[in-house]
Amino acid sequence: MERERKIKIWRIIAIWGLLLCLLFGVRVISRAQNPVSILDKAASAYENSNGISASFALNTRSDMQKMSESFEGTINMRGDKFTLVTPDMITWFDGKTQWSYVERNDEVNVSPPSGEELQFTNPAILLRVYKKGFTPKYIGESTAANGKAAYDIELTPKKKGDIIRVELQIEKFSNFPAAIKVEAKNGITNTIHISKLKTGINQPDDFFVFKEGDEPDAEVIDLR
Repeated sequence: MERERKIKIWRIIAIWGLLLCLLFGVRVISRAQNPVSILDKAASAYENSNGISASFALNTRSDMQKMSESFEGTINMRGDKFTLVTPDMITWFDGKTQWSYVERNDEVNVSPPSGEELQFTNPAILLRVYKKGFTPKYIGESTAANGKAAYDIELTPKKKGDIIRVELQIEKFSNFPAAIKVEAKNGITNTIHISKLKTGINQPDDFFVFKEGDEPDAEVIDLR
């Protein structure tokens, strides 16, 4: 069960990291493919941000396994740091150390993330991996889950890998992302719907660090 929770957390971080990276890197992508003004504006919005805070709902679906799972959460990110809150876990990462508080077990696991995990938390690393790896295509307009008009953009990997397709929904007037859908070759589709997103949220460094005083009775398990 602990492994499943860890996979769930890093699945969220992976999607968020991919989203940030695609929007940071999309200016380069779109120019290489004849510029798309929608993506250009979205990229500018993120390039001018200084930390983000967002509320989201994640749905994971597997048609092969006849399985679907949904839950809501919030995330704050600044650089390679993040604090992620989901119904059964809170995770902090200060750029070096990760703390995961599991409420059901009343314990905090302390560990240094692996290199594979870190590539999903650091947009700078993701940028080198993804910014030249997708071909963008304008699909049309739609209405986002929050009721706002949006543009739909499809991104197809130039090389075969775990991801076979990414769909972005960009709010028409704010240029903020409303949703991101990632389809993987294993048949699993992860969709994040963003209900609230704020940029310029420059949280202090200690916001991304677990403080023992917040959960004084929790058992701290140091896995470093």
